[in-house]
Amino acid sequence: MKYNSAMKFKILSYLLNTEWLNLLGSEFSKEYFSNLEEKLIEAYTTKTIYPPKDQIFSAFNLTPFEKVKVVIIGQDPYHGPNQAHGLCFSVQPGIKTPPSLANIYKEVESDLNIKMPPHGHLKAWAEQGVLMLNSILTVEAGKPMSHKNLGWEQFTDKVIDLINEKKENVVFMLWGSPAHAKAKNVDPKKHLILKSVHPSPLSSYRGFFGCKHFSQCNDYLISKGIEPINWQL
Repeated sequence: MKYNSAMKFKILSYLLNTEWLNLLGSEFSKEYFSNLEEKLIEAYTTKTIYPPKDQIFSAFNLTPFEKVKVVIIGQDPYHGPNQAHGLCFSVQPGIKTPPSLANIYKEVESDLNIKMPPHGHLKAWAEQGVLMLNSILTVEAGKPMSHKNLGWEQFTDKVIDLINEKKENVVFMLWGSPAHAKAKNVDPKKHLILKSVHPSPLSSYRGFFGCKHFSQCNDYLISKGIEPINWQL
């Protein structure tokens, strides 16, 4: 299908949570965001892009700002068919659990002694207050990191800045150097920052396994009088 400028969609129509809309309002009028939307309009019209348009902001729609207790940061969405649905590391129901998520499950089981499911759908975590945020919110099919430098990084930097500034006692679970760098400005006096290598099969044995982030997260939340996350799915 050839791109036609008349075939525009309004990206913000898919951000349904009014609290996030109000907090991020200043970003939407900036030049970088207008440029981002123009590029996405063309991309979704002429190519196969993941996730589907109505799931770009799933992390925000499922985890309102007021409910954010935990932030997990990924890089960009899965680039295979029917995988990405707007939550980092999560895949749609019925899709095989990806290797990094399988390793996350192994650590949850080892840390908390709970059995994880055969699916990779993490919606239940998001609904409890785990903001599952990719640094880049869209990707072209079969081309990882293809939407790098379109503008998403600036937008998600703002999201992290808002959480850091306006909330207290949030747990940041940062796996791998890109996630570490993404949250470099988070104040460790206000929040708990948990760092390890990425759960990818290439690096998980260098410190992800045994990191015990899930129990540390819940211990911290409980110590602050906050209801812990039920990590069992």
